[in-house]
Amino acid sequence: MKISTLKRIVVVEDEADLADLLAYNLQRSGYDVSTANSGEVGLRTILETAPDLVVLDIMLPQLSGLEVAREVRTNPRTAAIPILMLTAKAAEADQLAGLGMGADDYVTKPFSMKVVIARIEALLRRSPNVTNESQAVLCGPVEADLATHRVLVDGEEIKTTLTEFRLLVALMRAKGKALSRYELMSRAMGPGVMVTTRTIDVHVAAIRKKLGQHSPMIRTIRGVGYRMTDRPEEFAPDEAGEVEAGEQV
Repeated sequence: MKISTLKRIVVVEDEADLADLLAYNLQRSGYDVSTANSGEVGLRTILETAPDLVVLDIMLPQLSGLEVAREVRTNPRTAAIPILMLTAKAAEADQLAGLGMGADDYVTKPFSMKVVIARIEALLRRSPNVTNESQAVLCGPVEADLATHRVLVDGEEIKTTLTEFRLLVALMRAKGKALSRYELMSRAMGPGVMVTTRTIDVHVAAIRKKLGQHSPMIRTIRGVGYRMTDRPEEFAPDEAGEVEAGEQV
């Protein structure tokens, strides 16, 4: 039996016409696509098949998209799967809620199919792959394994989303240099991917929270962006936890 080498995508969308349209266009673009019309069915499909990417609507029957995302992120088998969230709610609070639950990117309805496919392609390009480059990036007590998408803090594994992982690695590789939000976007997400600076702030706040007592390693440089350092002497009380106005921590 021939095993398919196509990237597998699960689309969880309760509007049948939209789900069919997404599936049709993604299949035309060379993906193996499954659809689910409720949060419960979608979660079961994701956990059973562990696809390469999930397209997830927020407003779903039985389980909301936010609940599905949370369950996907807490299961070790699916925790690293990229999630593109679809939402009819354009309010910033709703978009940030999706990112806070582990979505890697979002698109608001109505949307261009070309935009959705471009976002999917960008997320899949950012997915961790085994390469010949050095497999580990170190910064003090934090270690990121590029091959397995694992992050260890003081030797204990913490769970990160794909975007959080890429942002953390970008900060670690900068070796103490301050990176603007634009540089972080480019290094972590690739050229041409457009997200708001607010989205970057939310992801960085989530990373800080997961670093626990080591959260001061990531510092906000007001008017610039962020830097990461493992030198305790640099954790000045008035700077180590500083955040830009409006940033959630």
